Amino acid sequence: MVTTRAKRILSYAIRYVLLGVATVTFIFPFAYMLSTSFKARSFILEFPPSLIPSDPTTANYTTALSTANFARYFLNSASVAIVSTALIVLLSSMMAYAFTRLRFPGRRLLLALIIVGLTIPTMMLIIPQFLLARDMGLLNSLPGLVPFYVGTALAFNTFLLSGFFEGIPRELDEAMLIDGAGPWRRYWNLTLPLSKPALATAAIFAFLGSWDEFAWALTVLNDTDSRTLPIAIALLQGEHSTSWGLVFAASIIAIVPILILYIIFQRFFVAGLTSGALKS
Repeated sequence: MVTTRAKRILSYAIRYVLLGVATVTFIFPFAYMLSTSFKARSFILEFPPSLIPSDPTTANYTTALSTANFARYFLNSASVAIVSTALIVLLSSMMAYAFTRLRFPGRRLLLALIIVGLTIPTMMLIIPQFLLARDMGLLNSLPGLVPFYVGTALAFNTFLLSGFFEGIPRELDEAMLIDGAGPWRRYWNLTLPLSKPALATAAIFAFLGSWDEFAWALTVLNDTDSRTLPIAIALLQGEHSTSWGLVFAASIIAIVPILILYIIFQRFFVAGLTSGALKS
């Protein structure tokens, strides 16, 4: 009995140590970035480094917010991310409903193609996407970002929502079908209300992907007024020297909407990640 109890205690101790190490590993870069954002330029490269600034200042935040067009870039990213997120959640939920609740020829093949699409690196699609955007007249415009953000995120979010929709009892569909409800009514009045955790999870992933996207926006946007926030932050880095306090302050500002979104939907986010993996 003592041996069994000792093994159990040792097992728990190892788990907590590993969790502690993982937590510190994930939190330390953010803590260092936050600390550096409150340091004056002369203290940024101090040795040994300190996580607690000896003379904290908000000058980096003031400079970042007063930088030309920074507020405009923030609004550009927000508008693109909000519109893209709404379309991604709507279209991916429709596709997931069709794959899990409807029966039509080629359903399995189409779902397999979507899963295969998840294995293709997005950077490999930059050139064909650029040529397509050029032919469609979508270059150098914020609305031109939205279709490509939506298309890039549809596969993953459809796969994510499909796992959740499969767990909804089909008896509920059959009951509504007996009452004369068609596919659209069952999707809108039954599936979506029962899928709030999964929809919140998909919304967070979609917003994060659109908000932080850099490569495609840098490729297609040339107009200064059309730049998004990641491009603005990248431009804060100088060719010969960089004020890392300023860069980190701007990065903290860019993280705030993500943190707010996660805090609001945290309960749904955790439930959405776990429920799709459980089968009744």
